Amino acid sequence: MNRLVLAIMVSLIINATSSLAAPAGLAHAGTLRATFIATNPVQGVTDPATGEVRGPAAELSREIGRRLGVPVKVTGAPGVLASVKNGEADIGFLAYDPARAAEVDYSQTYSLAQNTFAVLDNSPLKSVADIDRAGMRIGVTEGDTGDLYLTRTLKNAAFWRNKDGNTELAVNMLRTGEIHAYGTNRQRLYDLARRNPGLRLLPDNFYGVPQAIVVSKGNKALLEIVDRMLDEARSSGLTAAAIARAGLVGVDVAPPGPRRTR
Repeated sequence: MNRLVLAIMVSLIINATSSLAAPAGLAHAGTLRATFIATNPVQGVTDPATGEVRGPAAELSREIGRRLGVPVKVTGAPGVLASVKNGEADIGFLAYDPARAAEVDYSQTYSLAQNTFAVLDNSPLKSVADIDRAGMRIGVTEGDTGDLYLTRTLKNAAFWRNKDGNTELAVNMLRTGEIHAYGTNRQRLYDLARRNPGLRLLPDNFYGVPQAIVVSKGNKALLEIVDRMLDEARSSGLTAAAIARAGLVGVDVAPPGPRRTR
């Protein structure tokens, strides 16, 4: 292939890519605004000293911004769903749940955050199969996907819902016997057990929570760009590398799957 033909082909590719850059309504005021759950290390962590965000949410957002040709602002937020619905963010990182899908549009899944239970070292509980029994009282973070999943699936155990997601409070309740197990993502529980001797994690998982990206309802143009990026981030190894760089425990790259909303 001669150099002129090659140069023309490269130019066409560049122009096609830039034609995706910032179509009207894709990024507010020329900046892609992304939010993630501030207390969920599976998505991202904000350095308290510098304000820098690290983790999959940051790396995937920056890749979307690169494709759009706009700068990116990534922020930890208490309410990701609300931030996207209210127009305060263009994209949000949020675990998939059917009820939430009525309010925002979801991308395909990019990772699976495995969920399990923490128990005391001397607990008789050995696996997830031991949890759903009469007289068992379990703690969950109120409103997170683990809570929603367990509420749908458990029939016999009683719940204590941790309104603020305060895991140190959960540890105290485990030690006083007010709850027998605390369920959330394995990364959170791994960090908790490192800080609190006397805890152990069950070896198996009760749910691999599908992590995805949400956009405002009906924003098909942005959703198409997000889904295309996630396809390529999976095949190129970007998603796996982002998980590895963040040092995440119990987080797997999601296999290819159907796109949820069109």
